[in-house]
Amino acid sequence: MAAEFAPDDQQLDGKVAIVSGAGAVEGGIGNGRAASILLSRAGARIVAVDRDLDRAAETVQMIEAEGGTAFAHAADTTLEADCQAMVAKVMETYGRVDVLDNNVGIGSSGTVVDESLENWERVMRVNVQSMFMAAKFAIPAMIDSGGGGAIVNVSSISALRPRGLTAYSASKGAVISLTRAMAMDHAADGVRANCIAPGPVYTPMVYSRGMSEAAREGRRKASPLGIEGSGWDIGNAVVFLCSARARYITGQTLVVDGGITASGPARDPNA
Repeated sequence: MAAEFAPDDQQLDGKVAIVSGAGAVEGGIGNGRAASILLSRAGARIVAVDRDLDRAAETVQMIEAEGGTAFAHAADTTLEADCQAMVAKVMETYGRVDVLDNNVGIGSSGTVVDESLENWERVMRVNVQSMFMAAKFAIPAMIDSGGGGAIVNVSSISALRPRGLTAYSASKGAVISLTRAMAMDHAADGVRANCIAPGPVYTPMVYSRGMSEAAREGRRKASPLGIEGSGWDIGNAVVFLCSARARYITGQTLVVDGGITASGPARDPNA
């Protein structure tokens, strides 16, 4: 029997992808920048969105250097007006929206006793409200484009394995629930929504805070595979979930963590 999908079905030729959090500090490759570049390599036209226009523009330069098509757009995706203007600009420029990849997020640490109300609200606003607001305007544009669409929201394994990052874990758990709700609400419109839960990946957001080599090595060893994750690993998962190969996948959380959440204490062979 012939394969139902041709080998190039992962290509996104003619599609338009909005990637939030598409910039990166220190010229590095974060999750959003990697996704932008890889979606472009798959044929999509990219809208690189970041609060810092210069960082988004740097991502566009990387894409254009490879022959891709992209433009940079400055937006704070926690704000309704910015998200509405973002999607309007995309429709004005490209006339359609097919993909929304939500990468915006910040970290936090501490228990409910330690955490301040101010920081709790900030984490929820950045990590959850940003995805709600971007989708609020992108989904109608996807429907109007006539071909449905694909949404990927970036959560974290901290939502599945809390470890002293309470506000962060709660926000990333909310992202998973929000994704599942979007998937059910808009399946009839042909819009798929899925979530990625990264493990410890070495990105500019991590190393710009001054991570030691010992801490980096500890993160690598935490993976049963014994390898270090990067933004490229998350970006590749985004491309898959936005492609025709994932046409029967919606409302799911894809864990990309080198096996960390599947591992446990070593078994005692004498037990």
